[in-house]
Amino acid sequence: MREDISLQRTWVHTLALLLLATVLSACDDRQPHPIAQTTPPALASLVVHAQVAPQEQIWDGTVEAIHSAVLSAQTNARVVELPYDVDDVVPAGAVLVRFSNVEQSSATRAAKEQITAAQAVYANAKINYDRIAAIAAEGLIAKASLDAALAQRDSAYAALLAAQANWRNVGMQEDYTVVRAPYDAIVTRRYVQVGESVQAGPPVPQQLIAIASLKDLRVNVQVPQGAVEAIRRYHSAFVLPGGDAARIPATSVTVFPYADPETHSFSVRVEMSGDHTGLYPGMTVKVAFATGEGRRLLVPLSALVQRGELQGVYVIGNNQIALRQVRTGHHDDNKVEILAGLDDGERIATDPAAAGRQLVERHRGAAP
Repeated sequence: MREDISLQRTWVHTLALLLLATVLSACDDRQPHPIAQTTPPALASLVVHAQVAPQEQIWDGTVEAIHSAVLSAQTNARVVELPYDVDDVVPAGAVLVRFSNVEQSSATRAAKEQITAAQAVYANAKINYDRIAAIAAEGLIAKASLDAALAQRDSAYAALLAAQANWRNVGMQEDYTVVRAPYDAIVTRRYVQVGESVQAGPPVPQQLIAIASLKDLRVNVQVPQGAVEAIRRYHSAFVLPGGDAARIPATSVTVFPYADPETHSFSVRVEMSGDHTGLYPGMTVKVAFATGEGRRLLVPLSALVQRGELQGVYVIGNNQIALRQVRTGHHDDNKVEILAGLDDGERIATDPAAAGRQLVERHRGAAP
């Protein structure tokens, strides 16, 4: 009986100790240590503001070569050599067409012999005149003999000049048997083939080969009469090749002083350097003409995000990052105009790749 009472007391004591430990644990003020969180790195960003920039109007135009030519035959001959074909690059002075020159060479040699004969006749006539003039000075010969000797000398000299002129003319005909490039260019078309005979006319000289220089180009643009006055005032334009190519500044803007009576539009020629532009005669490009100045919202082109046909920027505000769709306008070198979707004074990320990664990490951290 005593053992039962002692066992009951032991269990009551043990239960009391467990209850006390539970109460003490519940009353403990210590909090668990928070899990360390890493602060995301700061994003490269900028605050966009409207700024004064040129206002532009864009029109389509056609690229033309400033220096282009169709070389024609200047002598009658047969084609024996065509060193270059279409799309070949030719340096200035290169032989484009070579003709047979048998007749021309023979005529040149004959002309040289005529000069030799005329020089001999003139030399003899001059010596004869000098002899008669000396005798006439002593009064031993009639003046009529002196006049005849003078006429003979002058006639011989005129024949010599005529022979020299004929030699130069014949020599030009021989030079015409070789057609050379007048400047650095590319071959755009060949009108003859090796073995064909060509004629210098009549009625017109036969066309041989067409070339065009890519060093200096121009764009011919048809502009409505309502927009031509601003173009005349500012005389500034940029050629837009398209794609990621940079804008090409115009070296000269020429507005024709008359309009087409049928379309009532003006022709405007925009000249530019053609070096390393990737433009060729006949291509269609856009030309941006300066028409004034205004406040425009410009952002770096590198800050723009392309998602299919949609464009956007990462906007930073209130410790939040959001991708916002925008509508873009003209491109100015490395900047693009924002027409809608972004307000003056907002902050955007200049590194969209880093902003996208940080936005994904935040969404993952917020997921349960």
